[in-house]
Amino acid sequence: MRVEQVDWVEIPAGTLRRGTPVEEVPQVARRYADTGVPVEWYVKEAPRTHVHVPAFRIARTPVTVGQWAPFAAATGRRVPQAPDGHPVTGVTWEAATAYCRWLGERLGGLGVRLPTEDEWERAARGDDDREFPWGEEYRTGLANLVDLGIGTTTPVGSFPEGASPFGVLDMAGNADEWTSTRYAPYPGAPAEVPATEDWAFDPHITRGGAFRHDRDLARCARRHGAYERDLAAIGVGFRLAAPAAR
Repeated sequence: MRVEQVDWVEIPAGTLRRGTPVEEVPQVARRYADTGVPVEWYVKEAPRTHVHVPAFRIARTPVTVGQWAPFAAATGRRVPQAPDGHPVTGVTWEAATAYCRWLGERLGGLGVRLPTEDEWERAARGDDDREFPWGEEYRTGLANLVDLGIGTTTPVGSFPEGASPFGVLDMAGNADEWTSTRYAPYPGAPAEVPATEDWAFDPHITRGGAFRHDRDLARCARRHGAYERDLAAIGVGFRLAAPAAR
């Protein structure tokens, strides 16, 4: 696939059932207690809010090494030692946004960008409040997460049965994905939710989890960030968004 050929998925305008109801947070924490994640990490998802999300388009899969390489060559950036069809990882938020601008220019001024956090969750959930992109129950083998034991990325689109309701792939596992949204508590969040995450390497929200993460990060509602400086080790990549087709 040429770098300019993005496989776009059109996401219609609709209502996102964003986040997790406050009263359900303790239950969620108990459900994933084996991962060692404290309840404080889940409370950032509260409260549940119905949010109107305008129509937009999103790439079916994350940006690959092969798609990244021409941009890296043109701008003097590094190309990861991974096959062309694997997601590019180790990318800073600034580099990801620079790629979006570069590609947008090559596509005739199309407003290519990172998805907002709400857009990302809308593309993952669809029209309901499902736990995972594919449904309510976690099933090993629908995403490249730590339980598979692969320990590295896989070619994008390798888990078609794990697609979201709109047919978007790899929204759980493989590569953690930047959004354009800076971390902040949701409006109406419980008082204990931190106003900032000073311990994060970058203030922007990432979504979906990577090959090294547990199943809790595959949840559609789970919002987190890049908490380590080595973005390649934690598998941070990105996917593209753009205005809806006219």
